[in-house]
Formats: sequence, C-alpha cells, structure tokens
Amino acid sequence: MPTIIHCLRQQTQDRPQHQAFVFLQDGETKAVSLTYQELDQQAQSVANWLQLHIAKGERALLVYPYDAGLEFIAAFLGCLYAGVIAVASHPPRNRSGLSELYGRLVSASASVILTTSSLMPKLKNQLAAADFSTDCHWCATNQLPVAPCDWQPPASDSLAFLQYTSGSTGIPKGVMVTHSNLMHNQRLLQLAFGHTNESIGVGWLPLFHDMGLIGNVLQAIYLGASCVLMSPLDFVQKPVRWLQAISRYQATTSGAPNFAYELLCRKVTDAQLETLDLSRWQVAFTGAEPVRADTLERFSQKFGVCGFQRQAFYPCYGMAEATLFISGGNKQTYPTVLGLEIGALEQHQVRVASSESITGAERSIVSCGHAWLDTEITIVDPNTGQRCQPDQIGEIWVSGAGLGQGYWNQPQETEHTFRAHLPDAPERTYLRTGDLGFLYQNKLFITGRLHDVLVFWGFNHYPQLIEQTVEACHPGFRPGSNAAFSIKVNNEERLVIAQEIERSYRDRLTITEVVELIRWRVFEEHFVDVYSILLLKPGSLPKTSSGKVQRSLCRIQFLNNQLELLEQWSLPADSPSDPTSVMERYFNLATHVKRYTDLTKGKLQRWLQRMHQGKD
Repeated sequence: MPTIIHCLRQQTQDRPQHQAFVFLQDGETKAVSLTYQELDQQAQSVANWLQLHIAKGERALLVYPYDAGLEFIAAFLGCLYAGVIAVASHPPRNRSGLSELYGRLVSASASVILTTSSLMPKLKNQLAAADFSTDCHWCATNQLPVAPCDWQPPASDSLAFLQYTSGSTGIPKGVMVTHSNLMHNQRLLQLAFGHTNESIGVGWLPLFHDMGLIGNVLQAIYLGASCVLMSPLDFVQKPVRWLQAISRYQATTSGAPNFAYELLCRKVTDAQLETLDLSRWQVAFTGAEPVRADTLERFSQKFGVCGFQRQAFYPCYGMAEATLFISGGNKQTYPTVLGLEIGALEQHQVRVASSESITGAERSIVSCGHAWLDTEITIVDPNTGQRCQPDQIGEIWVSGAGLGQGYWNQPQETEHTFRAHLPDAPERTYLRTGDLGFLYQNKLFITGRLHDVLVFWGFNHYPQLIEQTVEACHPGFRPGSNAAFSIKVNNEERLVIAQEIERSYRDRLTITEVVELIRWRVFEEHFVDVYSILLLKPGSLPKTSSGKVQRSLCRIQFLNNQLELLEQWSLPADSPSDPTSVMERYFNLATHVKRYTDLTKGKLQRWLQRMHQGKD
C-alpha cells in the first residue's frame, strides 16, 4: 500500500520544481520556500543520519521553534523515510511546557531529539536546569549535509508516528498512527474538501498539532499541491496576517478553530478590509472546538465585502484518536443550523425549534456534517452501551479504517477507548470519542464533552452554553476565553465562572459592575446559581495548543490558587443552595434588575415536576 513517502517521491518525480511549501518568517512578506525536490533531499538527509544512529522502530522527539516550519516538515518526513516513529512536541515556553515536553520524551522512550542549531543549546540548558536527565542523541537537522538514505517501503500497518492528544480533558496520550491510517485519512480529506493538485492551502496552526500536520502539511504532499505556512505566534500577534496571506496567495483552503474567526471579526479594521481579496477561498474549515452559528454569521457579513462566500464555511469534526478527520459537510454548502429547546437539552433530549428565531429558551447548534467513505458514526447511551433513539443525546462512537491503533504503552486505556462493541454488532469495534451529540437527518451535531457535563438540581448543563451566556454580558469579556466548572462546597456541586478580561478593560472594569448581571443572566437562561466569579488576566485561561479551553485544568488551578486573578467574588460558603432559597433570592433581585420572566417560572415548574417524579 502507498505511504506518504510514496507520495513525496511521486511529486519529486512528476513536478520536482513545483513549490511545495512557503513559510512566512514574519507572517507577511519575508518568505522561504522548498520545492518538492528540495524537500525530498532534506528529508533523505535527516533519514540518513537517523539510520546511522538509531534503529528502525525507535522514537524521535521533534522539537522545533514555531518559525522553523520547513525544518520540522523535513525532519518529520525524514523519520518516515528511516522507519523511525516521529513524536512531535511544541517548544517549551515556561516550566509547565518543559515538564510536558519531558513527560512526552519519557512516555515515548525517545532515542533522539531532533531540533535546530539555534534551539538545541537552549533546550539542553533548560532540561539540565530542571534536573530532567536525558541520555538520548541530539541532532540539529538544519546543519546536516545532503545525503541520500536507504529507503525500504514500510508495512502499511507499521507505525508512522505518535500523535499526542491535546490534553483538553486529561493528560496527553500518544495515539499510535499507522501509515495506512494516514493514507486513509488523506483520502477522506481530499474527498470531503474537494481538493486537487491545484488547491492552495494557507495555515498558521502549530505543526505538532494534528490539524496543522495532517490537515495542512501532509494533505499538500498527498495532493502534490502548494501550502503557505506561518507561525501561530505571528497570527496571534496580528490576526489580519492570516487573511492577508489567503488574499496574497489566492488560497482555496484554509481554516482554524472558531476562536480565530471570532478574533478576526473583532480585530480587522475597515481600512484593512479594503486590501483583502477572499474570493478564491472555497473551504474555510472550522473545528477543534465548538462551532458557533453567530460567529459564522458575523464573519460572513463582515468579510462578504472582500469576496468571502458564506457557503465556504466548512464545520468539521475530528480528533487525534481518529488520525484526524471524522465528519464534514458538502463543499460550498452552508452548514445546517438547528435551534434546540434548552429544556430538552437539560435531559439529554433533542427537540428542534425554528432555527430562524432562536430565543432565550433555545440554543443554536451547527452541524459538523456526515461520515465519509467507510466511517460509521453512531450515538450510544454511555451508561447502557446501547444505541440511542433518534431524539436522544449520547456519546459519539466511531468506526472506520482511519482510526488510530490505540494509546502508546497504555493497554487498558486502549481497550476501553478503541475497542468498544455494540450488542447488535459484536464483530465491529468502535472508538469512544468522549463527545456527546446526536444525528439529525444523517448529520452530526455535537453538544459537549461527556466528562464536562455539569449537573445542578437534577438538570444536565453543557458548560459551553453557560460560557456563551456569560461572555455576552459585557463587552470587556474576551470571547471564547472563559470556563464554567463545578466545585464541591459543603458536599454540594456549585458553579464557578472564570472569565478573561480584554486588555483595554483591564484597568476600568470592576467585578462589582458585573456580578449581579452575570448571576441573573445565568440563572434566567440556565436555572443555575453562580457560586463564584473569577476575572482573569488576558491570555491566562488554560487552553490547549489548538485553543480548546481546559476546564478540568482550570478547576485544578483554581483549587490550588494558581489562576492569574484580577478579582474574585464568591458567595459565603454557608449560603443556602437549595432551589427554594435561591429562587427567593433571585425573585428579590429581579425587582431591580429585570422582571421575573415566565421563562424562569417554567424552569422552576419543570424542576418541581422532575423532583416529584423522583428523577433527581
């Protein structure tokens, strides 16, 4: 079976001078590039060194600066050439990042660290200063002489690399990805995105992350296409650079998590809009975190003047355990948006309202498309292990040839996550994704994470819905930068909100201005009593490299007094938390905040009925 290296060799033979990758060193016009022939030569040079120093099947830890994208790509392909299992990691920026890197080094039992000549001495000093001992080889791949390697095509079921999970809900684990997994996923991406070798990609996503590596870099090699890259730091520093690159290189495909589109809506000026041409952008994929309908609409309206077509938006769903891609819609078709009744959501039920008139009693949710090729998606009750009814929300289970082989050196976790079975299909194995959702008209809708769901007074609550309510309370709250989680107070679960403040509001927003507003909005829309509110410094909320909020880590940091707080407010620990007392308090509050709505009355009635039926 062909591998990515077969693809690279084919492109080198067919179009040796075709530009494979361009890296924007300043995020703008200062660029370096590699043709397919040059890329193949550099990759073989790395492979030659690896073959001289370590054996096939050993692991190599790749640690490259964000601005060394081309060196990283050559090193990764060199590992594939040499039969060495690549393990990508981000460069450490602090003690926590260094600990994670060392943990990955130990977890994978890496025999060599591949990096650049500029980063190597710094990295060695950092590890030594932290008493992290390493007895592995080191190699600065950017200084290797050109040399061919002795390549032997690998077995399709052999491991290509370990893709570590993002760590949004726990300690990162190394997913074992085979050559056949990679090729199957590349075929999925090509079909779903409608790619050809004339497609042009632009990306700033980290290359050690699966979306950046598999979705941007390896897809370009698979197709024989061109891809323009930049550092994620350059994007964050000046978000418009992403759109400027799409405009300048007439990109057809580019994407990012939802927060990036939201950031552009807020940061791009009218003067900058006039310089952009987004008319060639055919696939604006969005994934890795909840896709928000209001973000898609705002972006479409703002950038329509630049030629952006709203139907270019392409919400998709994937994860490291599935190599990358699981589901996506049809190209050039605006995604389906449903309005769901909140009351039904609280009971893991699906009741569809009109998507044209979302009210406070409803929430909009965006489809992540459908399965492709042999991929099967089914919704399962995580408690019974049985398939859910069509109107039930359950855990998303996935089966197909693109799934990874399990977690490196974690047989029990592998058995639980990758080897699930359904009673009516015992011969087929499924991946438990840990995500909750439902299928509607054969389209997948994701409602949250199984282990993130909060339960108060007998109702289920999805933290991202509470977070959306909170961030809309004040313009000084950074969108996509808050976390809702629970802690135990006197043996009862209580709600905590952590919210980052915009830099421009840091010195002029006090917590007393927003406490009652937040508490009332959350109570009115979700029927939950907020116990504590934390205002955080800009950029301090724990997130993964792809921008996912790490709610569990945020909770741990809060309990350990490690969050970077600007201000904090909390109820007295002995304040009554039963619904009757809380309702009384909010009824009094309503007299000077806003009227006591029928909506809130209805929620109370549903709670009383639920308690009466003994469903708590």
